[in-house]
Amino acid sequence: MAVHKKYNRNAKTNALGRGLDALISTESVSTQGSSTINEVPIAQIEANPNQPRREFDPVALEELANSIRELGLVQPITLRQIDEQKFQIIAGERRWRACQQAGLTAIPAYIRTIRDENVMELALVENIQREDLNAIEIALAYEHLQEKSGMTQERVAERVGKSRAAVANYLRLLKLPAQVQMALQKKEIDMGHARALLSLGSPSLQLKLFREIQKNGYSVRKVEELCQQLNRGEDIQTAKKKIAARAKLPEEFDILKKRLSAFFDAKVQMTCNASGKGRISISFASEEELVHIMEVMDKMK
Repeated sequence: MAVHKKYNRNAKTNALGRGLDALISTESVSTQGSSTINEVPIAQIEANPNQPRREFDPVALEELANSIRELGLVQPITLRQIDEQKFQIIAGERRWRACQQAGLTAIPAYIRTIRDENVMELALVENIQREDLNAIEIALAYEHLQEKSGMTQERVAERVGKSRAAVANYLRLLKLPAQVQMALQKKEIDMGHARALLSLGSPSLQLKLFREIQKNGYSVRKVEELCQQLNRGEDIQTAKKKIAARAKLPEEFDILKKRLSAFFDAKVQMTCNASGKGRISISFASEEELVHIMEVMDKMK
């Protein structure tokens, strides 16, 4: 094996995998060089074809490469040996790419002996722990785990340390139109937007509202309100007008809202319909603010 034992495993660089044991049982995984970190030639390392991450931000990658040029690779990557002179990445492809850009010829790595079906799982968990994947990448990785291993959603959830509902919500994203999935992958919209769009049964309606989100920069709350109207049979333009009319208070109500806010020294929300019926709510951000509001009310008595 063409590696050079150089790094002490107990050094501060031993940060990779912290918390993995809590998510994946590693009792059946044997390791090579368990007391050392090995330095492996970059030329002998290849990417994992089942790596859940598909895109790497070139700007962030260059920043990492600059850091590596100055400080070296602080956090080793994890590899498995696939033949005498070749290793495959389990976790750390982004660091490996940055090391290539930085001009390194060899990098520190843990080398594990692990069954093929576990490689995708370890890569997925390692990335999720670091929040490296976008929502669509996570959804595709969950789907891949199900297809390749025959796992149920419950089993996938157990193996990656998530709730079944969380896994199910990610998998539902793959039912959205391709344009919406691409926008979510590029982080042009949030998971909240996507979940709201999923409440619409029609893909064409999902696309229409998605274009409205792109055009107007709607908040998640606004999209949820629009979806409620659309599910009641309204068209998008009518739904927008109804929400706008409901959101706009008459001038005298707006003045009253500001006076109440100043009186309680707290954020006051007010809604009012055309017939004059409405609701007042007083927000508080801490127990101390609630006590203050109650004291004001007591003085009113």
